[in-house]
Amino acid sequence: MTGQITTARSAPPKRTRFKLEGRSVALDHRVHAARGDLADISLAGVLFSAHYARAVELTCVAPGAPILSQPSHNAEAVSELLRGESFHALDVTTDWAWGFCGYDGYVGYVRRDALDVKEAVSHRIVNQSAPLFSRADIKAPIADHWPLGARFGGEAEDSFLATGDGFIHGRHAAPLDSPEGDWVAVAQRYLGQPYVWGGRGHRGIDCSGLVQVALGECGIAVPRDTDLQCEGIGAPIEASAPLQRGDLVFFPGHVGIMTDATHMLHANAHWMAVVVEPLADVVARLAPHHEQPIIARRRIAQ
Repeated sequence: MTGQITTARSAPPKRTRFKLEGRSVALDHRVHAARGDLADISLAGVLFSAHYARAVELTCVAPGAPILSQPSHNAEAVSELLRGESFHALDVTTDWAWGFCGYDGYVGYVRRDALDVKEAVSHRIVNQSAPLFSRADIKAPIADHWPLGARFGGEAEDSFLATGDGFIHGRHAAPLDSPEGDWVAVAQRYLGQPYVWGGRGHRGIDCSGLVQVALGECGIAVPRDTDLQCEGIGAPIEASAPLQRGDLVFFPGHVGIMTDATHMLHANAHWMAVVVEPLADVVARLAPHHEQPIIARRRIAQ
């Protein structure tokens, strides 16, 4: 750890006056931080809560940390933070922090030891996995591996970038201000990675996580889950129009990225990996279970 976190309970809360107009509304708890006893102060005025809190921005200092549905190591993973991504904590205890991800607002619990004080980041990992060397030498011992998309602050030292935790080779990283231009090429770097529910690239990835991180590396921020992506990414493709590279195809609870007019790249539980296969094979596999396997096709302006 590089610093100490001050929990939300360590200082007297700021008093904020607000007026709730009308009834408290039902919100999507995946992306609106509200639970039975506490809610984000930004929701005051639209949602009644016994208590409100202002978020404290923290940084993920683990290579990857699951976002869990409950404060338990056995709880379902709903998403994942990568190293250097921010987490806005509303409630911090000895073992857990509850709040939302800075990237997409996704709400959940994160291990307390995976978070530290806010960190300035300047670079990102562009390899599927980048070794963290103990010194600026390719023969040095490997201290850890950081996943594609991980963020960090680094200063140039020979062919390396010196971080507070070790050294990343310059070939494995790029400045944050120089995004990728081809999300299909980014997604292809994940080929062969295991399918992991809730994963975004640290030891595994799921279908919507693959779409999110691939587009994110190209500077396109999108929601986390397939239903939210289906409603909010790009524009619908006419039924008569042929598919092309980069198009997104949505199924019930699933999404993939077209690599050409007939093949799709996706993280899936059938193969338990990120693969490219004919779209027709995916449709045939789903047809016995769904009257309409493909529910949407969407295209992002290049």
